[in-house]
Amino acid sequence: MPRADAGLAADSEDRGATPGSSFRALRRAKARDCWGRCADRSARDGGAVAAVAALEEALNPRTLVRRLLGAALLGVVVYGAFVLYRGYQAIGEQLGAFRWGYFAAALGLTFSNYLLRFLKWEFYLARLDVQGIPKLDSFLTFLSGFVLTVTPGKVGEVFKSLVLSETHNVPGARTAPIVVAERLTDLIGIIGLVIIGSLGFSGGLFWGGLGTLAVVAALTLIASQRIPDAIIAWMGARHGAWVRLAPRVRAAWESLRMLTSPGALLVPTALSLVSWSLEGLSLWVLLLGFGVTSTSLPMAMFFYATSQLAGALIPVPGGLGVTEGSLEQQLTHLGGVPAATATSAMILIRIATLWFAVVLGFVALGLLRWKFPSLLSGEGGYRERRHP
Repeated sequence: MPRADAGLAADSEDRGATPGSSFRALRRAKARDCWGRCADRSARDGGAVAAVAALEEALNPRTLVRRLLGAALLGVVVYGAFVLYRGYQAIGEQLGAFRWGYFAAALGLTFSNYLLRFLKWEFYLARLDVQGIPKLDSFLTFLSGFVLTVTPGKVGEVFKSLVLSETHNVPGARTAPIVVAERLTDLIGIIGLVIIGSLGFSGGLFWGGLGTLAVVAALTLIASQRIPDAIIAWMGARHGAWVRLAPRVRAAWESLRMLTSPGALLVPTALSLVSWSLEGLSLWVLLLGFGVTSTSLPMAMFFYATSQLAGALIPVPGGLGVTEGSLEQQLTHLGGVPAATATSAMILIRIATLWFAVVLGFVALGLLRWKFPSLLSGEGGYRERRHP
């Protein structure tokens, strides 16, 4: 008797299952059987070799530099287009009159955001029972993920899981789902800012409602058992790459359930709400540096949150072009900020958030490479620099 049918028979005998429950049990048993067969096929088809190759490519310094240069060039084009459209002389006048102490304050608020998000990273590591990582190493590893923060939706921040694997032998597959959980709680935090800020004008709650529905749908999807069973069964019936991905989908789903349970959502969501509020506050501080007082703090947070949300939904590196355009238009048409001032403030807030994060990421990665010479060398494994 096949494994799935044998398991069903045993379950039916033990529980006296009804025809309906027997059918559901059969589907679950077939999915479990498929997971085992998928893992076997994956090993035969060289899935492990492909994973190692992908890891080495992701950790290749030339790959990192190439991706960063591509994103930087795109940024230059985007910001250059905004400056030319608004008039470089007008932008120059605005930046010349700007009080740069406010920019330093914005950087400080942004870094405080990173500190709070690091606490979330630590929370998730503890939730997955990842222990023995020194706090400084963990902090540098967290910051190193910002190297690829310019990827669409910031999914490239999974790089920090690869770094943790190289430096402390923690399997990357074990911690990679943290990035998904981070993005989900970030989304909840940003939606919270949208709702708070929308109280300042009519129509804003519409966007907050849409975001809330998206979060509820995502949590329902992750919590469902039937959906992954059906997906795994479908993937197991395919060939090639689908079969190799099936066991990874199963592992990711199980980790996501652990990280998105009600008990695991409360603390990270609270941290996300406060941390993203600090970046919204940064935008308001920059507006004050330009002498703009017509835009309230809740509205500034709303503008920042909705532009970040738009940039995350459109699959372009770092939301470049989408986030900038959304933010500038909201500042101009809803906030009553002069066009040249809005463009200048938009450029400064993106430097203080997106590009500041990339710089910090490379600094952290450089420190990690100094401490762990084998990192990015292709040798792999844990090897710390020894001091005399």
